[in-house]
Amino acid sequence: MKIYVREIASLTLAMTIILIMQEQLQKLKQEILNQLEEVKDSAVLRDLEIKYFGRKGELTKILRSVADLSVEEKKTLGKLANEIKLELLNKLAEVKAGLEKNVSAPIDSTLPGVEIKAGHLHPLTIIQNEIEDLFASLGFMVLDGPELESDYYNFTALNIPLYHPARDMQDTFYIDHKNAKGEYDMLMRTQTSPMQIRAMQKYGAPIKAIVPGRCFRSEATDVRHEHTFYQLEGLMVGENINFSNLKAILEVLGKKLFGPDTEFRMRPKFYPFVEPGSNGEYSCFLCGGQGCRLCKNTGWLEIVGCGMVHPSVLKAGGVDPKKYQGFAFGYGLDRLAMLKYGINDIRLFHSGDLKFLKQF
Repeated sequence: MKIYVREIASLTLAMTIILIMQEQLQKLKQEILNQLEEVKDSAVLRDLEIKYFGRKGELTKILRSVADLSVEEKKTLGKLANEIKLELLNKLAEVKAGLEKNVSAPIDSTLPGVEIKAGHLHPLTIIQNEIEDLFASLGFMVLDGPELESDYYNFTALNIPLYHPARDMQDTFYIDHKNAKGEYDMLMRTQTSPMQIRAMQKYGAPIKAIVPGRCFRSEATDVRHEHTFYQLEGLMVGENINFSNLKAILEVLGKKLFGPDTEFRMRPKFYPFVEPGSNGEYSCFLCGGQGCRLCKNTGWLEIVGCGMVHPSVLKAGGVDPKKYQGFAFGYGLDRLAMLKYGINDIRLFHSGDLKFLKQF
């Protein structure tokens, strides 16, 4: 019988490969068994299962490499690999069962508990909830509207046509979407006022509703300006509604937010969607109207824009302006929270800074 040098070298290489892989399997087996003995938590066990038995696990890689060996090598190594895999899977199942048994074991109520830290509401949410509770008690509906709005509802229906200069006051995020006329007709709403139209179209008149929500404007941010902010819109439409009704509602809100001694005054201001329009100012709660840094020594804080709903806006909402009248008002919830809690930077609301948020 002739044995050639090349055949001897080939057999020696094959034996070496088998020995190396056997050693790797035995070493990995012991490593896994040692780690399984230390497992005290189901999350740790799950991580070990993924690390060694997952699709890209260390044991899985070795087992897959057996498929590349010759038939004789597979016979020698395959049996050992399967035995080790079966032993490890049984041990894994045993550990898992033990952990599940411990979880279902009776709890010793005399042991000291683990404190669970409770979360709390964001300052903007606190202000919003206070206002919603007040207006709900006055019979107002609380409505929500789309943040992605059409140009028609955001501007045109509110008596702000394409040529109106009031559009220039609101730097707008337009969406890359054109209508049949080739005009950009979708945008991130710049105000909650579009819901005036939608509410009247859906519910008709009479109607009483408030609309809190998020708005967007393409603004450079600083301590008083933010591209994303919250507003609260108010609308009341019915027969014989007048300016005194508006003033009475806003006085009630001021006393709710800033205390029973709060005074309210109105000064004329132009807004396209109301006629007449007004700025609503509250006496400074910090100095009691005497003048301080917060109110710029005027004794008053300008907080709300308001007025009687313009006849064109009533028509756009499907309401007859000859039969019904109404008023509308809008607050910046961010500004209200800044005033109430003495916050000097609007950017803190969306910063995610827990040191700031935990104060409320």
